[in-house]
Amino acid sequence: MADPDEPSALAYTARRVVRHLRWARTEGIRRLVEEDRLDPVERIGTALAKRRWRRANPVPPGAAVPVWLVGLQRSGTNMLTRGLDALPSVEVRNENDRQVFHRFQLRPDAVVTAVLRRSRHRYVLVKPLCQSHRVDELLALPGLAPGRALWAYRDVDDRARSEVAKFGDANLRALRAVAEGTIGDRWQGQRLDGAARELVASFDYDRMTPHTAAALFWYLRNSLVLRLGLADRADVLLCSYDALVAEPAGYTRRLCAFLDLPYDPALHAHVEARTPRRDPLPIDGRVRALCADLTDRLDALARLDTTTGGRPVRQGAVEHD
Repeated sequence: MADPDEPSALAYTARRVVRHLRWARTEGIRRLVEEDRLDPVERIGTALAKRRWRRANPVPPGAAVPVWLVGLQRSGTNMLTRGLDALPSVEVRNENDRQVFHRFQLRPDAVVTAVLRRSRHRYVLVKPLCQSHRVDELLALPGLAPGRALWAYRDVDDRARSEVAKFGDANLRALRAVAEGTIGDRWQGQRLDGAARELVASFDYDRMTPHTAAALFWYLRNSLVLRLGLADRADVLLCSYDALVAEPAGYTRRLCAFLDLPYDPALHAHVEARTPRRDPLPIDGRVRALCADLTDRLDALARLDTTTGGRPVRQGAVEHD
């Protein structure tokens, strides 16, 4: 039965066109082409390299390691995806992959499992951002090789700025629906505990700005790292966008250690080393305090992921200077 809250194909397409026009206007055509991987030369070259790898390195069905790239939209996941897609041994199933996704959400588990089992690559990278709240369940899907997860997060101001530029007041509308109890089964309201729902309900959404809403949504989704116990799992790595762009080579080496991948400069060739933007937005003071506290906790956990002084280094990981 069709979901009554799901827009028609025409409405959905129109919404995507408007979104891309807004994004092109605010960020530029070049950024849109890079983000959506619209360059045909790059895509053909990548596909040919992967085909050659499959022929030279036969992988039996069901042996590919699933890597779930999760977190919050506009948190640098496209940057991570593009880097890993440069490796021929990695098959990428992005959100526009119709075999695995329908309108950016995962198809039923049985369908996803069947597609991943057919892979002939060493790794299959899947980016189910709308199902980030299910990452613990996805890691336990039967019939697949033991998987790993990358939880990406980004500075709250930079993420909020990018979110509003591309999606407008989408986070504000979602939070209002959570507060009013009309969110239904939509992903934005999934796995929110009582305290989280009380927090959402405590704000006035007639007065809240889209940037404050984007920051509050950042807090709710990234809090899942703690509420789901992901920070204590050896098969989950916190990935800081800010740390990656500050030190692309060093951070990529840490990522390779976690995935047990050989380091390759191609993984970060598209990343320009820079100091992340730090222009604070006029975000509600209570929301700002919540986000600042969570940022400190996530950053501390991310640092522990790359040292022997915190949690044990994961199996297969090595130290890098």
